[in-house]
Amino acid sequence: MDAAPSRTHRFIPVDIFTSSYRVVGKVTVSSNGTMGLLNDPTHSYLEVVDARLARIHMPTKLVDHFEVVRMFKRRIFCVALTHREDLGPVGIVRAGYSTMREYPVHITTQVYELEGTIEYPGRFDFAVLMTEGTRDFVPIFNATLTAILIPALRVESPGMLFNRTLTDLLALQAQRVKPQS
Repeated sequence: MDAAPSRTHRFIPVDIFTSSYRVVGKVTVSSNGTMGLLNDPTHSYLEVVDARLARIHMPTKLVDHFEVVRMFKRRIFCVALTHREDLGPVGIVRAGYSTMREYPVHITTQVYELEGTIEYPGRFDFAVLMTEGTRDFVPIFNATLTAILIPALRVESPGMLFNRTLTDLLALQAQRVKPQS
C-alpha cells in the first residue's frame, strides 16, 4: 500500500525587510503560495534558505550568509516577490472571487514608505482592511518600497506583502491634495 501523497512544496525567491535588515533568500511554500505561508496562524516564524543578510543602511553590502535563518513573522514589515503569481492562488490573494477595485495607496512605517495598488472589493474600508480578519500580511501590487532615511534603498516588485500590524499610516493616492499654483 502506498503512503498518502505529500503536499507539493516549492522554493520561492523572496526579499524580506525588517526594521534593521534586508534578507534575500528562498522560502518553501505549499500550493497556497507566500501569502498562505505568512498568514498561517499555526506558525509564528518562517525559515529562509540560502539567506543573504544586509543591513538596511547599506542594503547592497552583504554582511552575512547562512544556509538557513529563522525569522519571527510579526517582525517582518514587507516581503517582495519577483512574480505576482508567487503570492498564491487568486482565491487566497483576493480573499474570495468577488469583483475587485484597485486603490493606489501610500503606506508608511517607522522605517519604510510603500506605494502601490491594493485590490479591494467595493468601496475602500480602512477599518476592515487593517483590523478585521486573521491575515496580517496584505498584498500590494506594482509596489515600490523605499527607506525613509535611506532613499537609495528602493525596491520595485509586481507583488509584495506588507505587515498591517506594523503600519503607521495608509493614505489613498486619490485623496492627495494637489499643490496650488
